[in-house]
Amino acid sequence: MTQLAKKIIKKLIKKKLKISIAESCTGGLLSSAITSVDGSSKVFNISLVVYSNQSKIKVLKVPKKIISEYGSVSEQVCRAMVKNVYKIGKSNISISITGIAGPSGGTTKKPVGLVFIGIKKGTKISSKKYLFENKGRSYIQKITVNKSLKLILSALK
Repeated sequence: MTQLAKKIIKKLIKKKLKISIAESCTGGLLSSAITSVDGSSKVFNISLVVYSNQSKIKVLKVPKKIISEYGSVSEQVCRAMVKNVYKIGKSNISISITGIAGPSGGTTKKPVGLVFIGIKKGTKISSKKYLFENKGRSYIQKITVNKSLKLILSALK
């Protein structure tokens, strides 16, 4: 993870870009991975850990209707999160994560390990759905952060 984060910081600095992050199921682990790199203060604008629906609505301004209709772990919420943290952070690139890290909280339709990761760079927004193997909460959080770092790096190419 550290090597990926170092590459990201280097690219962000070189391209003079700022990054903002909105995390839910990873609880700040992505932000921690990025800010553990020397020089990150030059490119890191804001990180919001919006764990509850209330914080997604009140702080991140995700419309309550979207959460009611699709659930907090959905592509729609992920896309709203990434759009809004981009605006709030006044950044060039933003990333959002929402998912179910377990061990409880999963359903048949939305099992433990279901994660959505969104990226916004300029006007382009993409979101991806993942179903990570349920090898425990810590595993799901770490694999999500690793996947997020790879997606950020890819978006910076």
